Amino acid sequence: MYHVTSDKVIKIGETTFSELNFKESDIEELLRKNIEIICDEEESMLIVGKQVRNAQLGTSDLTAIDNKGNIVLIEIKRDRKDIETRKEAFEFQAIRYAASYATIEDIEDLVNKVYSPYIEKYRSEFEGGYLTSAELGTRKLTEFLRENGAENNFNKNQTIILAASDYDEQTLSAVAWLNSNNVDISCFKLIPYDINGEVYIDIEKVLPLNTYQDYYVNFLDNSLNRRMHKKGINRRTLPKIGEMIDWGVVKPGDIIAAKGRDDEGVLQANGNVEVNGKEISMQQWLKNLFGWSSIQTYVFAVHKESGKSLSQIRKEYMEKVQE
Repeated sequence: MYHVTSDKVIKIGETTFSELNFKESDIEELLRKNIEIICDEEESMLIVGKQVRNAQLGTSDLTAIDNKGNIVLIEIKRDRKDIETRKEAFEFQAIRYAASYATIEDIEDLVNKVYSPYIEKYRSEFEGGYLTSAELGTRKLTEFLRENGAENNFNKNQTIILAASDYDEQTLSAVAWLNSNNVDISCFKLIPYDINGEVYIDIEKVLPLNTYQDYYVNFLDNSLNRRMHKKGINRRTLPKIGEMIDWGVVKPGDIIAAKGRDDEGVLQANGNVEVNGKEISMQQWLKNLFGWSSIQTYVFAVHKESGKSLSQIRKEYMEKVQE
């Protein structure tokens, strides 16, 4: 990272969470409240557990459900040193915990063992005070799966996310091998910087690496999009609302509705929406409406005039350009 002024460029060095006196629990709480920083606007996720103990007395950091119905295990370490000094490999610990979640049979089982205790612990963050924790957990989890079309895929697979400021080569090698053998495990770097006493964190997905085939290879070959590529589109990210405004498929002033709801916002030139006189990001607006930890922004944001989701509009435009 560099700080650029009119007459010089100053490199800003990385630090470590330990040097910043961050505990692992601090990072855990950061992700619990802001899981969208590692799951992007293309995924929905609902946090359902924190510090969950299994039958073998192992304790997993965060537990979630994603929009595919998978149970997601999120394991956190502060720094590379914390990984290297462990007796048990970081990735193997996560695999053991994920294996225990494979025994969860149905929604009721997950609610009773994981989600209900979580709601009890953070009750002030939930609406519906007249419901018991089990009733509220069942309602929210059922709604989440239904809205994401994942009711029939509950816990058919388990997903692992590892988060740390850095990794040792053995961990990355093991994760790459696990990915090649169809284990759904990802590594994210949360790289901290101390800039004038304020902490900044850069997020980088290390593994698995996506390919151009994931994001319309022919689309990126088009001359129009070679220009867009120079502006920042890369193989790890689908085009966002800024590019869609540049293409002219949506425009500032358009009404954006929340899927299946009456709530609406006015699209702004910077990609945010204005709701009740206040400007807010679409991700935050929709996340607040649905009460989830993160949301597939482009699936749940509907362009009112066309009646199509932003995801559908984006896909149709990209396929048209391919032709």
